[in-house]
Parts: sequence; C-alpha cells; structure tokens
Amino acid sequence: MATGPPHPTPLATPDGGVPAHAPWWRRRRLGYAALTTLLAMSGLVILALVREETGTDGFLVGLGLAVLPVPLLIAVFRWLDRVDPGPWRNLAFAFAWGACAAALMAIVANSFAVRWIATATADPASANTLGATVIAPVVEETTKAVAVLLLFLFRRRDLTGIVDGVVLAGITATGFAFTENILYLGNAFGADRLSGDGIATVTAATFFVRVVMSPFAHPLFTVLTGIGFGLAALAGERQRLRRILPPLGGLLLAMGMHALWNGSATFGEYGFFAVYGGFMVPVFGLLTWLVIWSRQRALRTVREELPAYAAAGWLAPAEPYALGSLRARRLAREYAGHHLGRPAARTVAEYQSRATSLAQLRRRLRQGRAGADFAVREGELLRELWSRREVARPALEHAARVTAPVAPVAVPPWAAGPQAWHPAQYNPYRT
Repeated sequence: MATGPPHPTPLATPDGGVPAHAPWWRRRRLGYAALTTLLAMSGLVILALVREETGTDGFLVGLGLAVLPVPLLIAVFRWLDRVDPGPWRNLAFAFAWGACAAALMAIVANSFAVRWIATATADPASANTLGATVIAPVVEETTKAVAVLLLFLFRRRDLTGIVDGVVLAGITATGFAFTENILYLGNAFGADRLSGDGIATVTAATFFVRVVMSPFAHPLFTVLTGIGFGLAALAGERQRLRRILPPLGGLLLAMGMHALWNGSATFGEYGFFAVYGGFMVPVFGLLTWLVIWSRQRALRTVREELPAYAAAGWLAPAEPYALGSLRARRLAREYAGHHLGRPAARTVAEYQSRATSLAQLRRRLRQGRAGADFAVREGELLRELWSRREVARPALEHAARVTAPVAPVAVPPWAAGPQAWHPAQYNPYRT
C-alpha cells in the first residue's frame, strides 16, 4: 500500500511517544486509571457534601435547573473550536475536573478560610464578605487553572494556541459553575420552603441571576487564564519567560475580575448592574472578538502553509484553499456524509483537523519556535492525512469547486446580444 510521497521522518513509538521501557509512573494507562479514580472519588464526595447541605429535594431541584445552561455553553465552545477541534477526552477531563475536583477543593478551602477568619476576628459578617471578595476568587480560579495546567504539561500537542486555551478553560469553568449552581439553587429552594408561602421567589431570583443573566461569568473569568496558557503554547521551548508569565498574568486577571464580580453587591444599590453592564459585557465582547480573530488567523495559516505540501504531492492542489475556508470545510463534510455516510463525514473532519495542525506546526518552524520533535510530529500528521485521503480528497475538491470565486470574463461587445451592439456602431478611426 502506498505510504505517500517520500518523507524522511522517523516513526513515532507505538504508544504515542512513551518508550516501552519507560518507568511505571510514566505509563499512560496507569495515569488514566489514577486520574479517573481521583475524579470519581471527588465527584462522590462533592455529591455527598452538596446533598447534605441542600437536602435531597433541594439537590434534585438544583440539579435540574443547573444543567440547563451546560449544553449551550459547551456548544458555544465547540463552535469556537471547530477549525481545529481538540479531542473529546480533553474536554471531558476539563469538565469533570471543574465539576468534581476543583469544586471540592474550593468548597473545602473556602469554608475553612471563612471559619478561621470568623474565629480570629469574631466578626462572621466581615468574614463572609472577605471570603466572597478575596478568598473565593483566589481559591476557585487557582483550582480551575490546575486543569489547564495539567493539559498544558501532559497533552501539550493538543494545546496549540489561544483558541485551545480558551476552550479548555471555558469547559473547566462550565463544570465548576454547574456544581456551584446546584448548591446555590438547592439552598434557594430550601429557603423558599422554610418561608412557607408556597412561592419560589428566592429560587426564581437565584435562577435569573446565575443562569439567565450570567451563565458565562465563571467561564469568562477562567478564559483569561486559558488565554495565558494559549500564549505560552505559542512560545518557543527556550523562551521560558513567555511560557511562565502569560499564564500567571492571566490567572491574576481572572482572580481580579472574579473579585470585582463578587464584590459588586457591596458597591451600592446598583453596583451589580454597573459591573455587569459597564465591565462584564464589554469584556465578554472583547474576548469573543479575540477568539474569532484567532480562528480566522488559523485559517489564514492553513492557506499560507499547506501549498508547500501540495507541491510535494501530499495534498491535492485545491485542498489548501478548501481547508482554509469554513464554508468549504462544512460543504466537504456534508458531501462525504451524503454520499458515504456519517463515518465518512467524521473522517473528513479528522482530515481537516490534522491539516490545520500541520499548517500550524509548519508556521512554528518558519518562525523558529518548533520543538525538537518537529520531524516526528510532521511525519505523524502527514501519514494520518495520507491514510484518509481516499475519503477526504473528493469531498474537499468538490467543496473547492463549489466555493471557488468566479473569475470575471471579458465579453466582446458582439457577444452581448443584438441590442447591445450593432455593426453600424463600429468606427475604427474614432478616438
């Protein structure tokens, strides 16, 4: 079977880069098992804690209401990541970490700190205010950032820029907000039951503020940390400051923004609305623009870098254009799905993702930021593209034909019809 044009790239190790003689603590399956066990135990503990505080009825009501914004938020982040979507396992880990491990650590640390301050100062009210405006932002943003840090360290290939950092941080914060909303909404439901008037005013108000008005609050804070990790991913291996300072700066900004949001209630009667309209919404719009701009930049990189591989025979001539257009990508997936079924559409989507990663890898090489494993990684991506070419290439060529701009054609006057030109109008001596 053909393996593609000649390419002197060494083969990767069978298990994805970890040598067979690696120490036991570096074995991938063992790490997956340990991580899964940790997250499962954290989930069970946080489940028991939330249920104990809210009661069974409050827990069920909180769970039913808190889950409503989760599919929408995940869909938004997947839409932002559709140029080079990351593996689902990374997203599942990020959400599970936020909902289980980060939420558990935050609840334990926040409760301990508030109780310690209240005991030391003999002022519970001040302790609660300090806990909400200072302690909670530091603890919660740090625990959420750990998920992105772990992915940055151990799944480095999947975090290639700002968009990846934003998506992983946003999914982590979505999981954290999900668990936190269960707690707040469950407690609100308990307060309504204690009032005895039969009207769920506290629950409705809590739902409106946390789910309707600000479902993006936690993701918005943590996205700042994700941008920092995305910038660090763009740095070269020897640029240590550029790999350390952006994540730290993003984390500090996330803490500051979180503290401002939590403290908005102390700014007066309209403090919440002032912070919401004057700060949160503009920042949300700015970050959305930044992510979309980064996505368009990735498409431009595809159009600029992949022609070299087309010239070498790895890609068809029309593929760089089709892979650099969101519309052409969508048409290619639809074409493959219509003619060959959903597995073919997934194959085309995988082909598009690998091609985008290849273009970004080559751009890093030209900018002098490629790692020592550039040749190995390039060879892996090229072989993955080659193995999918029989399904993906016809779909991409069809999409390129459909979306190609129509070149203007000069029409001679006598071909425009009898009403447009008559031989009597021709005068070769007219100036």
